[in-house]
Amino acid sequence: MTEPAPRVILIVLDSLRHSTARDTLGWLEGQVRADRAHCAAIDAELPAQSRPLYETILTGRTPAEHGVASNAIVRRSTGDNLFARVRAAGRRSAAAAYHWVSELYVSAPFDPLTDRLLLDGSGDITDGLFYWDDAYPDAHLFSDAHALITRSAPDFLLLHPMNVDDAGHKAGGSSKLYRDAARAQGDLLARFAPLWQALGYTVIVTADHGMSDDGNHSGPAPDEAQVPLYTLGFRAEPAPLQTELAGLCCRLMQIEPGALRPYDGEITRC
Repeated sequence: MTEPAPRVILIVLDSLRHSTARDTLGWLEGQVRADRAHCAAIDAELPAQSRPLYETILTGRTPAEHGVASNAIVRRSTGDNLFARVRAAGRRSAAAAYHWVSELYVSAPFDPLTDRLLLDGSGDITDGLFYWDDAYPDAHLFSDAHALITRSAPDFLLLHPMNVDDAGHKAGGSSKLYRDAARAQGDLLARFAPLWQALGYTVIVTADHGMSDDGNHSGPAPDEAQVPLYTLGFRAEPAPLQTELAGLCCRLMQIEPGALRPYDGEITRC
């Protein structure tokens, strides 16, 4: 019997700084303690802003290289990207993500009337459910992701919830509101990640950037630029750079990275 092709879910918890992840993501920390996962601190590229770092994570290029250097730059991604690599390999991708991901890899500007739902798309992303309200409940988005998995069993899925970012901008990175939003995401991971692992997915959890105590992010201070990287079921050493995450996903899926920066470190199973 032919072995199924390896599949990956990349979860980007928007604005979750490394220190808060280690303090609040109880289920993931339990997996680390049980030697079923590994966690490393990695540095976000600069500026530590959302749209530039979505592009960095999914293309393997820094903002200085890809040119999406501000949240205010609204345009399609140029050059190679992880979704395109999946498509080139004849496989399916999906995204349950903020609408800026749609603008980068589907069409720009985003139109809520027509672009919320993407099914069997012919571009870089095959299927997508996109939201535009920063307070869109993370619990709904995790269910959106599961619906995409149930519908089409994508080989690669991006899951990108926003409630930690929303709480941080409202109350700051040291606030109870911010920490509780992180704890809620940790509980959602406890409920959904084992289901996805049982379906054969390798799950990676990281963040685009962190959050300062005064409720913002852009620069190199650790609270703004140091993020967690949890690898469930495996350890990657040395820890991948943020620009190597797309290449790591390609390697795990056994597809050619094309123009993406490859990850050449050692991968060992937990």
